[in-house]
Amino acid sequence: MRPRLALVLLAAAVVVTGLGARAFLPTALGGPAGDALYATFVVVLVALARPTAHAWVPPALGFALCVLVELFQLTGVPATLAERWAPARLALGTTFAATDLLRYAVGALLGGAVCALVDRRDRSRARHPGAAPG
Repeated sequence: MRPRLALVLLAAAVVVTGLGARAFLPTALGGPAGDALYATFVVVLVALARPTAHAWVPPALGFALCVLVELFQLTGVPATLAERWAPARLALGTTFAATDLLRYAVGALLGGAVCALVDRRDRSRARHPGAAPG
């Protein structure tokens, strides 16, 4: 499987898992899991946008973007947008919470690790093109 396709499928799986965690787990578990998976998703998007970047770039940039979104919540603009268009809540949140920053760090590390595995598998296949998929 091509690495970009693998990343697209990974992004879709992360979204489904994050939404499922928020919908089906108790709030005490689903909220933190959803926050971490939000950051994982952002990291995967960065990896898709910057496929040739060094391995540390997607998790670092993904985490930085999540922090910016969290700080943006201090302005009240995301909450207003969420009142007018419900999907904005999923992308921007509504209320600043410092604990989300730790969850984003965990999610960014997870995203970086998964992206590294996809990249490693792709490089391995490039070195051994005749090897059976595994």
